[in-house]
Amino acid sequence: MPHPVVHFEILGRDKKLLEEFYKSVFNWEIEPVEDWYSLVKTGVPGDRSSSTGWKPGPGIHGGIGARPHHTGHVTFYVAVADIAAALALIESKGGKTAFGPNPIPDGGIIAGFTDPEGHLIGLVQPPQGM
Repeated sequence: MPHPVVHFEILGRDKKLLEEFYKSVFNWEIEPVEDWYSLVKTGVPGDRSSSTGWKPGPGIHGGIGARPHHTGHVTFYVAVADIAAALALIESKGGKTAFGPNPIPDGGIIAGFTDPEGHLIGLVQPPQGM
């Protein structure tokens, strides 16, 4: 079974600066969800009366955030059915768990790993029943 890329993330030191930049360059809709993190919608604007206001389009959604101690990174998240099994496989192949597994508000779980050259990649396990 293929594992699709389902989320991207741009983290740096100045969230407002990054949000303004990407909104002005790509016209992304940006919705703050925490002081340090916002969700980004890159799809096609749709019926604003719908629950999301966005139609599926040729793009994935993501996030922009900032942490003062963070040097910054751009990464992507890959969907997996079992995050613990995926991390075990990754570690057996030379990768290392970087963070998590951590629950997320929609009921899913996220984690991150570094590949053998140190690149940070994320994993997402969807909520049960999805």
